[in-house]
Amino acid sequence: MNINMTLIGQMIAFAIFVWFCMKYVWPPITQALTERQQRIQEGLEEADRARAELHKANEQAEETLRESREEAARILDKTRVRANQMIEEARTDARAEGERMIANARSEIDSEIQQAKGELRAQVAALAIQGAERILESSIDEKKHREMVDRLAEEL
Repeated sequence: MNINMTLIGQMIAFAIFVWFCMKYVWPPITQALTERQQRIQEGLEEADRARAELHKANEQAEETLRESREEAARILDKTRVRANQMIEEARTDARAEGERMIANARSEIDSEIQQAKGELRAQVAALAIQGAERILESSIDEKKHREMVDRLAEEL
């Protein structure tokens, strides 16, 4: 065996192996690597978009939370104002009711006073007639005397 022939045979076999690898092995491997690289690139882009969307969603959530807090504060303020108004209305109504009750009581007192005065006049008239009858010891026209006593009582 000749060393030169062996080296030339090995170089031809290596050349055929290299050609075979370049023709049939490397294209699918490079295609697979290219596809994987594209998927990785797309995954990274998708992750960046997801991160941006997450950041945007967080900002929107914070904005919504801030708006909700402001709305809650406005509602509480409105509630406080309405409660104060209701208290003032109740006070006003209570004062008006108290004044109405006082006015009713005064009118009842006035009517009772007038009634008592009328009863007192009637009693004074009856007593005056009885006294006059005793003094005169005769029957006096009660109707005339009552009119006279009523006029006298009104003057008093």
